[in-house]
Amino acid sequence: MPPGGGSDNGGDGHIVPVDLKAALEERYLAYALSTIMHRALPDVRDGLKPVHRRIIHAMSEMGIRPNSAFKKCARIVGDVIGKFHPHGDQSVYDALVRLAQDFAQRYPIVDGQGNFGNIDGDGAAAYRYTEARMTEVAALLLDGIEQDAVDFRPTYNEEDEEPIVLPGAFPNLLANGSSGIAVGMATSIPPHNVHELCDAALYLIKHRDAPVEKLVEFVPGPDFPTGGIIIERREQIIEAYKTGRGGFRVRARWAIEDLGRGGYQIVVTEIPYQVQKSRLIEKIAELLIARKLPLLEDIRDESAEDVRIVLVPKNRTVDATLLMESLFKLSELESRIPLNMNVLSQGRIPKVMPLNDVLLEWLDHRREVLIRRSQFRLNAIDRRLEILGGLLIAYLNLDEVIRIIREEDEPKPVLMSRFELTDNQAEAILNMRLRNLRKLEEFEIRKEFDELTLEKAGIEALLASPEKQWQTVSWQVGEVRKAYAKATPLGRRRSDFADAPTTDDEAIQQAMIEKEPVTVVISEKGWIRALKGHIADTSGLTFKEGDALKLAFPAQTTDKLILFTTGGKAYTLGADKLPGGRGHGEPVRIMVDMENDQDILTAFVHDPSRKLIISSTAGNGFVIAESELVANTRKGKQVMNVSMPDEARLLVPVSGDHVAVVGENRKLVVFPLAQIPEMSRGKGVRLQRYKDGGISDIKCFAIAEGLTWEDTAGRKFVKTKDELIEWLGERASAGRAVPKGFPRSGRFSG
Repeated sequence: MPPGGGSDNGGDGHIVPVDLKAALEERYLAYALSTIMHRALPDVRDGLKPVHRRIIHAMSEMGIRPNSAFKKCARIVGDVIGKFHPHGDQSVYDALVRLAQDFAQRYPIVDGQGNFGNIDGDGAAAYRYTEARMTEVAALLLDGIEQDAVDFRPTYNEEDEEPIVLPGAFPNLLANGSSGIAVGMATSIPPHNVHELCDAALYLIKHRDAPVEKLVEFVPGPDFPTGGIIIERREQIIEAYKTGRGGFRVRARWAIEDLGRGGYQIVVTEIPYQVQKSRLIEKIAELLIARKLPLLEDIRDESAEDVRIVLVPKNRTVDATLLMESLFKLSELESRIPLNMNVLSQGRIPKVMPLNDVLLEWLDHRREVLIRRSQFRLNAIDRRLEILGGLLIAYLNLDEVIRIIREEDEPKPVLMSRFELTDNQAEAILNMRLRNLRKLEEFEIRKEFDELTLEKAGIEALLASPEKQWQTVSWQVGEVRKAYAKATPLGRRRSDFADAPTTDDEAIQQAMIEKEPVTVVISEKGWIRALKGHIADTSGLTFKEGDALKLAFPAQTTDKLILFTTGGKAYTLGADKLPGGRGHGEPVRIMVDMENDQDILTAFVHDPSRKLIISSTAGNGFVIAESELVANTRKGKQVMNVSMPDEARLLVPVSGDHVAVVGENRKLVVFPLAQIPEMSRGKGVRLQRYKDGGISDIKCFAIAEGLTWEDTAGRKFVKTKDELIEWLGERASAGRAVPKGFPRSGRFSG
């Protein structure tokens, strides 16, 4: 149908073409802003998201105060979703439950009665079974709301009004923390200690430009409701508070319980914030079954009201610190709590704020609330003084007032014109009871008039002086500090600070692997496996067709293995990571990034105390510390620089003081070990000179004990120092023909 061809009651003629990209952008931006402003990010002034603010306001409207009776949560949730928050009842109840959980909130805002969940991750009972009322913290957040302290706006259906922000006499944003995921941004603020926050706020009132470094003297870090030990470095904490982004590493609190006769067990009494205890224990039990915790025998949950997790070591010789370090690495006994102070500044602008800005904005809000409450009180005093003034006129002219009221048909205008009264004053006189006409009442009115006049002068002085305003804010903050001081059970600091013990990473790594004997088998084609136990006879091993044994050697599952290739590269593998003995194993090239034109030259158990001589086919070589061969990545470590056709040929352990080098030309040269330089990488120096061919074998020995070798029949030969005179020379010389009886293989081991 052509445009405009629709019927009169609307049709195609009312369709307006819209660019899809522009429409989607506009709608998605509206959704994103709605999520940021009205759901996910807390307001920096009261630290609340809209749902929490509405819960507190609804409880206030229902009269559920800290000293009132508990009310069913179903009633509270009903009021919240009916009047203020048109969302699902379960989401509102979940938010209410969280406000009551003392393991989730550092200073609970709701006082719950019934089952409100636990640290094991169990949910709360249904809202028809639970009851709630406010805590003193919620009362502080609302303090002054009925005195025009904050602006109100219409609710979603415009039947009621709700506060845009609460007066917030409590530093809730930092005290209780917050977390939420919006669109394209998130927030994560851990809880802090109110006493410390108040100290920092009081300092900021006097020194508005105080840097974060100074404030961290008052607020050293978070204070979690579940306790724990913060092991983050101070510099990192300062940096996190300066930028508004960072994190805090928190560890469980543990102690050793002596069981007598040298035995002990470890008891964990506090776990990191927001870690579910039951899930934590399950994870450790899984690690135990998977034999990832060889130092741990058993784990038990003996918790009642308090957390008590018992860890039983394998035996009494196990180092408790080492056991705990391995658990910290593998489980949630150590957790990182992120800091991302992304909040709504002035209730409108989402931004990441540093610690000083967050506190300053809260203090500025407190000052604004003070000014608004003072102005409200001033207006109330003015209205009352007006009425009291009229009553005093009535007492001074009591007989005349009574006559007018008795005789006049319309006494109000007559009173107003006769005594120059305002409408309010005349109304108050007419509403006065006869019992109030006694002399004492006049005295009371005069007294009240004088007191209110004095109070009015005080409030006017306060409103005229920013200095007095800040003094009052200081006093209010001081009162909060007094109520939640560290000396009180709720105010005491729960999380401590400590440095992580300096333990050898290598030792921790070892502690996480069960020590078992294995035999490492590598085939000619580069397949690797680890058979259980130490196998002396390898003749029974089977390989793929066309493949055979290259080398086999004993090791422990805790050992590191070094693989050295013909391309001069070293790779590191953990013996516990090798495929088992069933089947033919796996190709080494799956585990490490080995070039296709290179083969495994040798493999051995890593011994960091050893040194080796590395030599290439062409006869170049150098001494290297074995610790230099360890590679932390799949790519390995280039140690010897060789280019085809030259290849890495020999790796020989260093011992003694002399080196014997034999070439494929069956010439032998002996020279002092000191002539070979020690390097960490390179081509090396020439060990022996050849016209053609290359190196055959190297041996390190002590000259005083002589040079030994074995022939193919297993017979031993020894050449003493004196007998080696004709072969003793300098490094890089050609040498002389091998002595009589030297193996035909050209190798010292036959």
